[in-house]
Amino acid sequence: MVDTPPRQAVYPNLRYVDPTSAIEFLSGAFGFELHFKTEADDGSVEHAQLRVGADLIFLGREHGGNPYGMHSPLILHGTTHALCVWVADHALDEHQSRAEAAGATILNPVHDSLAGVREYTCADLEGHVWTFSSYAGE
Repeated sequence: MVDTPPRQAVYPNLRYVDPTSAIEFLSGAFGFELHFKTEADDGSVEHAQLRVGADLIFLGREHGGNPYGMHSPLILHGTTHALCVWVADHALDEHQSRAEAAGATILNPVHDSLAGVREYTCADLEGHVWTFSSYAGE
């Protein structure tokens, strides 16, 4: 057992109908990097970890045997959460342009938020909602 706190305490875990396309999209649109993946017997991605700066997000394939009730927004016809990722203020406009060029749906373009940070919000190819913000914590 490890008693030392990990560098990262929360690991978002998302489901995708097509995780292979999701990995390609998240890498191209948002600059995430594939860290690890495992494949099912049929060659499809069962589980993957993508590096987002110094952190990781997990993703897995949509399947009917999911005991946790987790689903892609394509199956839910909407989503139940949104993720917020830090991007340097000076890089937000270029980040949004790259995401839009890769096919992200811009839901709220780069703007100054009421919280005093710059940010934009988009949806990925399956409808997961992502906010990219200069918010770096308190």
